[in-house]
Amino acid sequence: MNVEMLEKMRTGKGFIAALDQSGGSTPKALKLYGVDETAYSGEAQMFDLVHEMRTRIITSPSFTGDRILGAILFEMTMDRQVEGMGTAEFLWQRKRVVPFLKVDKGLADEADGVQLMRPIADLDALLKRAVGHRVFGTKMRSVIKLADAGGVKAIVDQQFRIGAQILGHGLVPIIEPEVDIHSPSKAEAEVLLLAALTASVDALPEGQQVMLKLTLPREDGFYTPLLSHPRVLRVVALSGGYTREDANALLARNPGVVASFSRALTEGLTAQMSEAEFDATLDASIGSIYAASIT
Repeated sequence: MNVEMLEKMRTGKGFIAALDQSGGSTPKALKLYGVDETAYSGEAQMFDLVHEMRTRIITSPSFTGDRILGAILFEMTMDRQVEGMGTAEFLWQRKRVVPFLKVDKGLADEADGVQLMRPIADLDALLKRAVGHRVFGTKMRSVIKLADAGGVKAIVDQQFRIGAQILGHGLVPIIEPEVDIHSPSKAEAEVLLLAALTASVDALPEGQQVMLKLTLPREDGFYTPLLSHPRVLRVVALSGGYTREDANALLARNPGVVASFSRALTEGLTAQMSEAEFDATLDASIGSIYAASIT
């Protein structure tokens, strides 16, 4: 494990940029960017266009390790290049931004009020490739829809079972059991989730650490007990469908938690912008998320 990356993630100021839209979410991300379905034919062209978007973001002078701690990449993005370098290598060597890899393969159908992750085929091979690209950690997402004790336990158990496999490769897993912001039992689900997460991090072997990526809670400071846990490297928040303004306001009310925003980061950016407009808009977005993350 890269000690410099570890120290940046432990003590650095800033947030994590989530640039990991996959096959299911890419068309929506492109549409918000001003590129609709008529601009491409088939998945190959679609992924070429989204890589262009990500490259434009990553290479912007506004996108640096001064305010951005890390960036989460889609597998195909890790395998591609930015300015002649592997994307993960470019992020760290040129920008001092710690690279992470999204490893999940999407969500299973809802059962017991939750959506577990689908099976991740060939995970060990993917993790070995990530290590080869000098990736620091991983991210995997599952979703809690209702406050069902059995469902929440199943979500957390699955996350930590796969997390152990990831830790075995010397990578730091970002555990992401998202609570749907529209859940009618959001606050109750968060109570169940905090209890399950606490039990699971308590059970981690000494010397192992995970990161937690959580929905901004109903109660301000609700996840504060996890911030100082010796097995938790960092607690980050997803935007979860909130606008950037709303997500930043909620984040600022949870001291110690930093952002890991996707759509809220790229909100307002379009393919049609000039370089100056694009960089200025991205700079303002990064600035506002950074400010909320260090509150």
